[in-house]
Amino acid sequence: IDSVSVGNAGNAADITTGYGAVDYNYRIGKYEITNAQWNAFTALSGNPTGNDGGYNLGSYYFFRDDRQPANNVSWYEAAQFCNYLTSGDKSKGVYLFNGNNVNPGSFLGVDRVAAKNTYGVIYVLPTRNEWYKAAYHKNDGITGNYWLYPTQSNVIPSNDLINPDPGNNANFYQNGFTIGSPSYVTSVGEFENSESAYGTYDQGGNISEWNETLDGSLRGMWGGSFDSYASALWSSPLINYDADAPYEEVISFGFRIASIPEPATLSLLSLGLLVLKIKR
Repeated sequence: IDSVSVGNAGNAADITTGYGAVDYNYRIGKYEITNAQWNAFTALSGNPTGNDGGYNLGSYYFFRDDRQPANNVSWYEAAQFCNYLTSGDKSKGVYLFNGNNVNPGSFLGVDRVAAKNTYGVIYVLPTRNEWYKAAYHKNDGITGNYWLYPTQSNVIPSNDLINPDPGNNANFYQNGFTIGSPSYVTSVGEFENSESAYGTYDQGGNISEWNETLDGSLRGMWGGSFDSYASALWSSPLINYDADAPYEEVISFGFRIASIPEPATLSLLSLGLLVLKIKR
């Protein structure tokens, strides 16, 4: 699982939205979690539970290429993925469940402090501010300078799939789908010259990404997806930010992970010949 460093701890928030201030360094996934990574997780841990102690659809996904983003993943399932990286148990980590690895049970809450004290390094869904900073901050010190789009641009991206990528491109709906049926989503990092200032890809379009922030009974999402209009890629939370029930599994929902504190080198999972690593 490739990740990038998000530094400039103590940076100011975006004055237009109030988001993006983070007072610590962390790492965030360079790409959205892929089908290959999701399948490695389920092979090691068994399928997560898809809703609050109930049914599971986590083994089903619509886009099947290894390099395409895992989709049809609920917030609960994404949280259990993070827990397994943290503790080796889907029910233990930052996201508290009342069961065990085989049956995580019902969701109880979020506790980053206790998990960090227990495990040292924690793997999480990024908070609203962590996600926003990685996507839009200009990576120019502790400033409050932000781009409007997560492609290092204040100009609306195009959705043209061109090789080589000319920059400021994303997979979203603009006069039609970027690639259409049956794929709809692009492989992660397909727009190789359209990264954020910190080096993340696809934070605009492709798959809407869960974040950790709780909105009452709902969970937050950022970034828009392959069937979103350009406005969903914009930094304005009035348009870009969304929330949904944590048990929802939708073909346009996926996620990326973050890790805190920033590790120098760290093996995430190892079992036999199967190893997933955070890379610089």
